[in-house]
Amino acid sequence: MTGSGDLFDDIGTSERTTPVKVSSPSAPLAVRMRPASLEEVVGQDHLLGERSPLRRLIAGSGGSSVLLYGPPGTGKTTMASLISQATGGSFEALSALSAGVKEVRAVIDVARRRLVQGEQTVLFIDEVHRFSKTQQDALLDAVENRIVLLVAATTENPSFSVVAPLLSRSLVLQLRSLTDDDVAAVLRRAVEDPRGLDGAVEPTDEAITHLVAVSGGDARRALTALEASADGADGDSISVADVEAAIDRAAVRYDRDGDQHYDVTSAFIKSIRGSDVDAALHYLARMVVAGEDPRFIARRLMIHASEDIGMADPTALQAAVAAAQVVQLVGMPEARLALAQATIHLATAPKSGAVNSGLSAAMADVSAGKAGAVPSHLRDGHYAGAQKLGNAIGYRFPHDDPDGVLSQQYAPDVLVGVDYYDPTDHGFERELGPRVGRLRSIVRGLAKRNRRK
Repeated sequence: MTGSGDLFDDIGTSERTTPVKVSSPSAPLAVRMRPASLEEVVGQDHLLGERSPLRRLIAGSGGSSVLLYGPPGTGKTTMASLISQATGGSFEALSALSAGVKEVRAVIDVARRRLVQGEQTVLFIDEVHRFSKTQQDALLDAVENRIVLLVAATTENPSFSVVAPLLSRSLVLQLRSLTDDDVAAVLRRAVEDPRGLDGAVEPTDEAITHLVAVSGGDARRALTALEASADGADGDSISVADVEAAIDRAAVRYDRDGDQHYDVTSAFIKSIRGSDVDAALHYLARMVVAGEDPRFIARRLMIHASEDIGMADPTALQAAVAAAQVVQLVGMPEARLALAQATIHLATAPKSGAVNSGLSAAMADVSAGKAGAVPSHLRDGHYAGAQKLGNAIGYRFPHDDPDGVLSQQYAPDVLVGVDYYDPTDHGFERELGPRVGRLRSIVRGLAKRNRRK
């Protein structure tokens, strides 16, 4: 358990002018540059509107406990520190990595005694998703009765990692990854601010761009890299080479809005399509290192799974969707492993363009006017007068047949006998092809004809 003025000793004076000690000059740059007031917060505009619950809490006029959910380096600890300053009360901090039920109950007992004296206690819990159900349940009464004002931070979706009773007693606020402009603004402030580098060195524009790229939207990571680069710089300027030397990562020439974005993405997909798993992983790595939006990568994998693999391996789409869910629920950097797993799955899977070709052929016929009327026995019959119109009469229910499939016209007259889906002999389609042929013969009641090439 940590008493008031420990974890956030580095914070300056808040809007309520609650006195706290200024950070030591020897503290890490990321600590020294933590926002001391709401005006210094960069990003999260969607949570900081004039009447928003979070702004009211930071201004000292709100009383709701909050769960701050978002990627690392987006300001969760900063928000907690500002809320703590605004209350003017006592502050307690627990880490879910080391605290147990005993420590939780001890804090609550202290908070209860303070409340009798009219003093509010803010309880900050970092990595709350690591608390067990028992530990989280121990907080419920104290949160509900406002014995403590809980500010909990998590990098995981609280819908899956926090017990429902605690969720219902708290505001859940999702912080977003910082944009490139946000991170650049944080870096430039750190260069000029007396709490930071105080103008002692000046990064080039290229160095700032590289620092932004390697940060992955994490302000803390960007500031740590800036400090290391400044320490190793020769002179009063920080170059890209200084950044590379400090963080052991070469600058990746990759403009997310330029040619490199499209070229690397194209090479990534074509390497998967060509079953070169090693090249596919190389291009994935280039995108990840350059800070490409992981959601974009996940979308490309999902598209590719149907476009170039399809029914040759029906599990490919499942793998791509699962990777996209990991991106959404876990976030970077851990989600990069799920993206790599999906990339390997897709690159090594048997390939088929039959799904794409079949749909394209069907859409071409529809666009050419080959639609035709829906056969009357297939039309909706769930309304008065349907049978008088001849609808739904004569429909044969496939489940009444022992084989579950029977002879019946499904396509419009103009398209009877037309084949759109042409399975390959790759992967699962090797088994699927003969089955499709047998089904067509049964459904049509005769040998295949008018086969589309």
